[in-house]
Amino acid sequence: MNPLDRYERLVDAAEAFLAACDRPLPSVVRVNGIAATPERAREALDEEGVTYEMVDWSDRLLRLPDGSPGTTWPYVHGWLHGQEEVSALPALALDPDPGDRVWDACAAPGSKTCHLADLMDDSGVLIGNDNNLGRLSALRHNAERLGVSNLVVTNDDARNFSLDSLGIDALDGAVADVPCSCEGTCRKNPDVLEKWSLGHVESLVGIQKGILRRAIELTRPGGEVVYSTCTFAPEENEAVVDHAIETTDAEMVEWDAPLETSPGVTEWEDQQFDDSLRKAHRVYPHQNDTGGFFVAKLRVGGGDAGEEVSA
Repeated sequence: MNPLDRYERLVDAAEAFLAACDRPLPSVVRVNGIAATPERAREALDEEGVTYEMVDWSDRLLRLPDGSPGTTWPYVHGWLHGQEEVSALPALALDPDPGDRVWDACAAPGSKTCHLADLMDDSGVLIGNDNNLGRLSALRHNAERLGVSNLVVTNDDARNFSLDSLGIDALDGAVADVPCSCEGTCRKNPDVLEKWSLGHVESLVGIQKGILRRAIELTRPGGEVVYSTCTFAPEENEAVVDHAIETTDAEMVEWDAPLETSPGVTEWEDQQFDDSLRKAHRVYPHQNDTGGFFVAKLRVGGGDAGEEVSA
């Protein structure tokens, strides 16, 4: 069975959805604002003879019809970073301020982490955590090339992460871009569909719930947490966020996505989710010619949240 068949009833144009999932994914780079302005980066690509197209919803994202510019000097010097369009959404959704204290729970290889640093003007404290020690080398390499200096790299299980050793009492915000079944990456990794199983999806849900819960516990009252995946499965998306809403003091908040999306679903098979899950965003490949993605933004409430931070 093609797992994508599960989602035909969720999309507005099933045939277009399936056709888009079969097409190769466009190559995209993000302009690194720590090192260059969008205008200067485009000038550098023009000087190098690299063909690019402007992404209509962001002047910091460029599509490259001829592939990656990894051998060009603007890339080597950290002006550009290869990053999918939809991968830019978590940092944009959190929208951290310069000087904030931010945690990226599952940071490696670092595209979203470095994007957060860019939005923070490379100030404040950015904690990039990953439980995979081998992948952290890629995070460090990308951060160094892009000139990120406000980053603290940690190697812990995000479900049990503690701020105690960092001298921080609570976070201003967090991104939980959790491990998932990766169905939305099928345009660049067709193998994910061949290896897909419902058992694998179900095995990830407990991990996802634990990471999101810890992000909420570590964030101060009034702070915000962004939960994201690159899968279409409601079991890993709305169901996980719904569980967080039921078991913590966090609540869904509106976020105006800069590209075409569909609202989160409020029911799936025999499950019913909180109506506020409509505020989440589903990105299907046929809508913007991108990969698939899910983003939900939550705000942490008052109560005992602040007392749990150092647990």
